[in-house]
Amino acid sequence: MQLKTLTKDNAEFVAKHMAMASRSIDDSPELAHQHALAAARRAGRIGVVRETLAITAYQLGDFALALRELRTYRRITGRDDQLPLMADCERGLGRPEKALELARSVEPSTLETPVRVELAIVKSGARLDLGQAEAALEELRIPELQKDKAFEYSPALFASYAGVLEELGRDEEAAEWMALAERAIDALEAALAPGELEEVTIVTERIESDDIEDEGIDLEVDEAPVVDEAPVVDEAPVVDEAAAADEAAGVDEAPAVDEAPAADEALAADEAPAADEALAADEALAADEAPAADEAPAGEEPAPHGDALFGDALFGDELIGERRDDER
Repeated sequence: MQLKTLTKDNAEFVAKHMAMASRSIDDSPELAHQHALAAARRAGRIGVVRETLAITAYQLGDFALALRELRTYRRITGRDDQLPLMADCERGLGRPEKALELARSVEPSTLETPVRVELAIVKSGARLDLGQAEAALEELRIPELQKDKAFEYSPALFASYAGVLEELGRDEEAAEWMALAERAIDALEAALAPGELEEVTIVTERIESDDIEDEGIDLEVDEAPVVDEAPVVDEAPVVDEAAAADEAAGVDEAPAVDEAPAADEALAADEAPAADEALAADEALAADEAPAADEAPAGEEPAPHGDALFGDALFGDELIGERRDDER
């Protein structure tokens, strides 16, 4: 729907690159990133295009570019659904305080439940980056942390909670929550029956997914949820001069790319004149935009980011992949 604002030829060109970015992101993130760059050159004002470019950059560990593109996506669409990824990019740049500040900039009740859960996981990770393990555990004590229900976001939430417990040396509780994460995966797999989906029919609503989202999948648990009651940690306001500079600079940045891939040149040669006009407009847009204010200082390497959002949020998918490999 968003691509309908482009000319027909240009929309087809962009759509092909977007499709290839989606197909190759798991097996070849670099190739997916090149396709996303090609799409962004022709459709720099389309929200989903900038979002895709940000995700591929994040996969490659280019957190500065990912953050810049996500800010542009947010300005274009007015949506906060990628706020967890934005905060995690701040963590990747070695700025956990700024990640917490960004996470607190939006009222959690205004976010959809899966986004709110992902944001809690990122905030917990930022607390761990700061050496605040108890506060990290407190960030995960949210209403969605239920032992007797499994939602699509439950495996990642349970696994993150288990990780913080292990960090605190509470190994027995950590093992219990990790077992719950695996049980949640089993319950979700049984509910969605992925092995039976040899053919799919497109309908106006997804009944299975809606049921899981609204009601959850019952998990058989012998006892009621046990969540330690810890005092609420008072959070001092975080003042970050870099954040103020970022807000003052609030202008769209276009992806900084010097060279186009050879595959893009071959496709561009076949495009109609309308596509050239779109390219010219996109280049004019890039000329008006200011340099990125979010680049990390020269010589400063991003902090280790092994426990970033993708490591946490996709934890359940990794468990599923390992389990299916064992079954084969």
